[in-house]
Amino acid sequence: MIPARLSIDLDALAANYRTLETISGVPVHPVVKADAYGLGAATVARRLMLEGARAFFVARVSEGLELRAALGPEPEIWVLDGCPTSGACPEMVAADLRPVLNGPDQLTHWHPADGRPCGIHVDTGMNRLGFRPDEAPEPFPGVALIMSHLACADEPGHPMNRTQRDAFAAIAARYPGAIRSFANSGGCFLGPDFAFDAVRPGICLYGGGPEGRPDDRIRPVVAFTADVLQLRDVPAGESVGYSRGFVAERPMRVATIAAGYADGVLRSNSPRGQVHLAGQLRPILGRISMDVLAVDVTGLDVGVGDAAELFGPRRLLDDAARAAGTVAWELLTSVARRVERRPRG
Repeated sequence: MIPARLSIDLDALAANYRTLETISGVPVHPVVKADAYGLGAATVARRLMLEGARAFFVARVSEGLELRAALGPEPEIWVLDGCPTSGACPEMVAADLRPVLNGPDQLTHWHPADGRPCGIHVDTGMNRLGFRPDEAPEPFPGVALIMSHLACADEPGHPMNRTQRDAFAAIAARYPGAIRSFANSGGCFLGPDFAFDAVRPGICLYGGGPEGRPDDRIRPVVAFTADVLQLRDVPAGESVGYSRGFVAERPMRVATIAAGYADGVLRSNSPRGQVHLAGQLRPILGRISMDVLAVDVTGLDVGVGDAAELFGPRRLLDDAARAAGTVAWELLTSVARRVERRPRG
């Protein structure tokens, strides 16, 4: 018995890829860092290659090496960390990984690659990774990509989006022939002048909306479900969970569900979290434990072994994230490895 599962609808993933390609009007280069946000980078990338994807972005060199081993020589694999040390250069060259260089030290680290393809990340306002605009290097052999990253793409009306876009356009003009990549998931929806030559969506591929809330254009991709382990009647006045985190004001029927914070269910789900069970959204009671959580199932026809959906097509990812006081990215990447991944489609 596998009490907690992450089902992955690869057909929905492919549909989201096609939607993003249609909306942006340019090639989609999927972001599959953090093991494709926990869904399985090799599985995700293989399916998206069938849809036409030929370039992928990861964060770490180690992720790039694993993806290259899984996919073979065909796709471009870009590493957002760049070439972090001089020692990374030989193994990146051997695996045909393309660094997105982030600063002068990385230029030095990548120099022995002698003109192999690389990218330049220019920081247009995020103040995270990348060259400051006045420090961006002059064009040199091998620069095949110029990119930046939007800080406020999930707020379409934020003036910083246009400020960054215009700054990026000015800088990208200095690198003729390089692919210009600017838009993340939210950026795909900001209009054609944000698309440039290629977009780099992540969360919208995996079912999250571009503005941190559900969007009818994006299909749910994952369903995190866990089984009912036990049912009990709790009299009025008794408590549920650690530290009397919930006290029953009336007699209740309570289900113990086989998922806890060791499975990636955030403790911040208490007290606003819900699961979908027996056709209804029902509240999580008390504190999340390491391996289980409690749900009010009073009045429902529920049995041991029934599945509760923590997020999925009935409990949408963005709604579940908001109830936990976080974002869809954290929910997906928090799902633990002991939760079995079940791709289908």
